[in-house]
Amino acid sequence: MLVLAVETSCDETSAAVLRAPNSETVSGKRNCPRSGTVPLESAGPPSSAPEILSNIVLSQDEVHAPYGGVVPELASRQHIKTITAIVGEALSRAGVGLEAVDLYAVTQGPGLIGSLLVGLSFSKGLAYFHKKPLVGVDHLEAHLEAAFLENSGIAYPVLGLLVSGGLTALYLMKEPLSYQLLGKTRDDAAGEALDKIAKFLGLGYPGGPVIERLGKDGNPKAFPFAMPRTKDRSLDFSFSGLKTAALKQIREHRIGKDDHRLGDFLASFEAIVARTLVDHVRAAADEVQPKSLVLCGGVARNTRLRTRFQEYARGAGLDAYIPSPKLCTDNAAMVGAVALKKFARRPDLEIDLDLDAYARA
Repeated sequence: MLVLAVETSCDETSAAVLRAPNSETVSGKRNCPRSGTVPLESAGPPSSAPEILSNIVLSQDEVHAPYGGVVPELASRQHIKTITAIVGEALSRAGVGLEAVDLYAVTQGPGLIGSLLVGLSFSKGLAYFHKKPLVGVDHLEAHLEAAFLENSGIAYPVLGLLVSGGLTALYLMKEPLSYQLLGKTRDDAAGEALDKIAKFLGLGYPGGPVIERLGKDGNPKAFPFAMPRTKDRSLDFSFSGLKTAALKQIREHRIGKDDHRLGDFLASFEAIVARTLVDHVRAAADEVQPKSLVLCGGVARNTRLRTRFQEYARGAGLDAYIPSPKLCTDNAAMVGAVALKKFARRPDLEIDLDLDAYARA
């Protein structure tokens, strides 16, 4: 079984082709219940994780950089311009045509509503024309699934920390396709705080990678920051106060983009963000007693965060899993992986033309 997945929740246009695990094969052919028997290039032993045949991601960073953040209208226009070519490239690299696709998958939300509707409408059209089922996928669940694409033996229950530009959240996964929200963003997300500090200093967009690069050799203890906490001591995240404290330090110390102290300041700010995130993981782990930890989302590419997360896991005696950087950012492979699990549970699913997008979680 082959799935063609599309992801357009924000400012990346992505398409991927995945082969389902444990596909039935007979004499080098795949037995598909919906589209007949389609030749395979090879019929190896079944695996427990989908095989990624292609995963194409087109970033819009250059489009939005002059504005210091994503402009929703520009993002949706870019998706319209590029989605056909991206899907075509995904099929080409996978070495298959649309006639070989057995299942379609698309991100429903949360995200920018205009961007989501581009991918959803495109996928609906393909599924309707080819008379194949279409599965809508939650973008946040897809990020959590990314770790399973590269690590099929993750033991449940799993505690997942999702850190992206617009959301920071903790999830407990007791079993596959089970997602219990433990804590979420109350104001600024971690990635959003990084972007805003970078924008204020005129460092460029996106802010997270810029801050990591410029603060790589800085002293993370040079500028003191208090760890942000919510008044009710819940597992929710709040980075608005930390952002305000950082802006106050910038003004008081007159730190600019050409200041020799910039590296130390950025390293200090990045370190307190990472420390805060991992401290929430520790608190949640004490409550729910997971067997495994997962770190995912675009900010999970950050080296300081990855290191601190792994150090905590080792100290706690827990297995920790982090997707490779290419699977941390928004991509269609993770969307297809969730869709395959959903379809395995409900193989009677058909195309739902009433499938709609939603902007918020």
